Parts: sequence; C-alpha cells; structure tokens
Amino acid sequence: MANQQSFNFKKLQDFGVQYAIYFVFIVLVLIITIKEPTFLSINNFRNILSMSATRIIIAMGMGGILITAGVDLGAGRQVGLAAVLSASMLQNIDYSRRMYPDLPVLPLIVPILIAMAACGLFGFINGLIIAKLKVPAFIATLGSMVAVYGANSLYFDRPPYGAQPIGGLDARFTTLGSGYIGPNGIYSIPYIVIIAALVTVFIYVLYNKTTYGKNIYAIGGNAEAARVSGVNVERTLIIVYTLAAVLYGLGGSLEAARTGGATNNYGNGYELDAIAACVVGGVSNMGGIGTVPGIVIGVLIFSVINYGLTFIGMSPYWQQIVKGAIIIVAVALDIRKYLTKR
Repeated sequence: MANQQSFNFKKLQDFGVQYAIYFVFIVLVLIITIKEPTFLSINNFRNILSMSATRIIIAMGMGGILITAGVDLGAGRQVGLAAVLSASMLQNIDYSRRMYPDLPVLPLIVPILIAMAACGLFGFINGLIIAKLKVPAFIATLGSMVAVYGANSLYFDRPPYGAQPIGGLDARFTTLGSGYIGPNGIYSIPYIVIIAALVTVFIYVLYNKTTYGKNIYAIGGNAEAARVSGVNVERTLIIVYTLAAVLYGLGGSLEAARTGGATNNYGNGYELDAIAACVVGGVSNMGGIGTVPGIVIGVLIFSVINYGLTFIGMSPYWQQIVKGAIIIVAVALDIRKYLTKR
C-alpha cells in the first residue's frame, strides 16, 4: 500500500514538473480575466495572434538551433537588418525621403527575398564558424550580433538623409503586415497569421518527417554519437543556422510591414524573447528535446502575458519582473526534468 502511494505521488510529481509552466499560465489568465472579464474575447485573441505571428516565425528558427544544443545571439540584429533592407526598397515612389529615388517599383516578393538572402548569408557564415572552426555558438553569434548591427547601421545611415526612420512604405507592403482575409471585423484572419501558420507547418514537417529533422535531434542529444552513426554534423549545423537566419529575414520583413517603418534598432532583444519562448515551450536548453507545437505555445504564453498585463494596466516594469520569473521557473523545471531522466 505504501509502495502504491509512493508510486502515485511520484507520478503526480512528474506530471506537475512536466506541466507546471502551463498551470502558471492558466493562473495568470484567470487573474487577468477576474480583474478585466472582457479580456477573453475573440477580438483580443485575434490581436494576440497578430502580435505573435512574427515572433513565431523567429522562434521557429531559434528552436532548431536550441535543439542542436546551440544558441544564436545575433537573431535580433538580423531581424533589424531584414526590416531595414525590405523597407528601404519598398517605399512609395512619390515619398520625398525615399532612400532609392530612382528605384523602380519592385514586385513585393523581391525585397523580402533579398532581405531573407542577406540574413541567410550571415547565418551560413555563423554555421561555418561553428561547424568548421569549432568556435562555441555563444561566441560566434555574439560576434555576428555586433557585426550585423554595424553593417545595418552603415546601410541605414546613408546620405542624403542619414539615420532617419524609414517611412512612406508601399501600401502593398503595409497591407501584408496589417491586412486580413475575410469580412472586416473580429472574424477576419490577418495575412501575417496565415504566413506564420504556413511556416509552422513547414517546420513541423521538416523536423518530424525528414532525415534532417532526425539529425538535429540526434546532434542535440549527443553530437559525437550522431557523427559515429553517420550523421554529417558539420553540414547539418550549417543548414540549421542558415535556415534560422532565413526565417529571421522573413520575420524582420513582416515586422517592418506590420509597424509601417524600420530603423537599425529594430529587433533589439528579439533573440532573448525567442529563446525564452522556446524554453517555456519545452525546448531543452541541454539540446535534443523540443517540439514545434511547444514553441508556438511558448510564444503565445508570452504574448498573452504582454497583452493581458497591458490590458489590465500593469506597469511595464512589473511585466518584465513577471516575464523574468516565468523564464527562471521554466529553465529550473527543464533542468529538473533533465536530472530526473539521468
């Protein structure tokens, strides 16, 4: 009988550790709803999804890196680079402060692809440095973060207007960021939410239905064992960092479209938000563990917290404290789960 009670307690304890962060999230939502019952509405849910869309795309890139037991501190700066590049090529032709006065009207997809390719190049370089030169990901991406910001600032601070926010964006571009499908109102679906959903499906298939997906989990679990098993660790890592950067490029372009402008400081701190969302969503900081649905949930948790606490009028400083506490709890639980498995 005692053994049975001990077994049941152990199962209950394991369940609590596994899902504790979701219990915390539910409690927060209940507190917000009690304070402001109108919080639980379709309109607020739609706003939260719109706010989360670009963060989900960025987190999808970061998630793959974390699964391989790596990290990318330069993600936010690449988001900023993509925002500036895409916005600079998609200004209205009659805008007085146009960065490229003689640039013809380009198809909408072209500047976005250029921004994604530019970020992908930096991601490829990161992958080469980490995989071939064996430089720790923390150091390699820290250097990349500084270099990308410098390159972006040089591009942004161009004559004749200098370091001025890029505005006057093409209506096609801003519609991509703020437009929607369906009737005007709460039942419409924003374009960026659809794009984020398509990216999520693509990454889910890539991680769960392909050899590449199996390889990144194997590398995160034990890189040497993966190498002995025939996995090309170097090539896989290069692809991981390149793909992540391409997603940062897409996310940065959509962020510029959503906000209607860009500066070289766009994306600052986004890498920390992406890492936090992934960890809260169950991606292990030890590598080898993580799911696409978990990453989406992690982003949504932080979006609900940001939106909900603002909705009830909580000070932004207190919001930072709440977010920090949730990150600490998530990492502590992750370490606990890791030690338990050992």
